[in-house]
Amino acid sequence: MDIKEIQSLIKFVAKSGASEVKLETDEIKITIRTGALNTQPESTTYVQQIPVSAAPAAPSLAPAPVSGAEASAEASADASGKEEDSKYITIKSPIIGTFYRKPSPDKPPFVEVGANISQGDVLCVIEAMKLFNDIESEVSGKIIKVLVEDSSPVEFDQPLFLVDPS
Repeated sequence: MDIKEIQSLIKFVAKSGASEVKLETDEIKITIRTGALNTQPESTTYVQQIPVSAAPAAPSLAPAPVSGAEASAEASADASGKEEDSKYITIKSPIIGTFYRKPSPDKPPFVEVGANISQGDVLCVIEAMKLFNDIESEVSGKIIKVLVEDSSPVEFDQPLFLVDPS
């Protein structure tokens, strides 16, 4: 709706004798009030532009903020570690849930960095909907790195451990 249409609407409302008219569309909201008691018609116009937003974007999980020291350490590790990590096997989460390294709070972790594992060894537990699921190794080797903090949420296919198969 352009300004000429709004002006003609104001004139029409003033001539009609109506004291108040409200017009609302997807793009604009107009309220026109006239002073019907005065001998001279008085017009007050309020125009409010309603912002039209696009369809909401699909929600995405943003990575947690990283401090400068951690960012530089990760950047240098990524630069030098790409070729090193390529020789390791990544064990990923088969389900969404909460990652636990220990069978219970008072027990030691299933595996530690440097531990040798065999196929079928339990590496961790993932709780999903109050069910605790043992995550077993599909490979044999040595645990190089634990990629997830204990008691933290994990997504499907999120890397959990790096294993050196040699």
